[in-house]
Amino acid sequence: MPTDEKPSRNEEEYFAKLNAELIREQRARLDAERASRETAQPTMKCPRCGGTLTEREYHHIKVDACDTCGGMWFDKGEAEMLEHVEQGALDRFARSLFGLRR
Repeated sequence: MPTDEKPSRNEEEYFAKLNAELIREQRARLDAERASRETAQPTMKCPRCGGTLTEREYHHIKVDACDTCGGMWFDKGEAEMLEHVEQGALDRFARSLFGLRR
């Protein structure tokens, strides 16, 4: 039987904290993987044009941006972190990532 009840404030806070913790854990894992990769390959190159990739962080999600062609690349696991970002923060993430104004 479907219900039209909205989640309580406590439920919303619980899931917001849970999602924040999941993002922190994933961020720590990805940072450790990136650090081990960077010792083997210090400078990452753009798969599209061969330009230098610069790491940028947007709302705890790291994106590699090409200084030459402007391409943006996610490391494995970065895009999955978007699942745990609240809708409002996801909107801000997209706007800051693409330089959009509201």
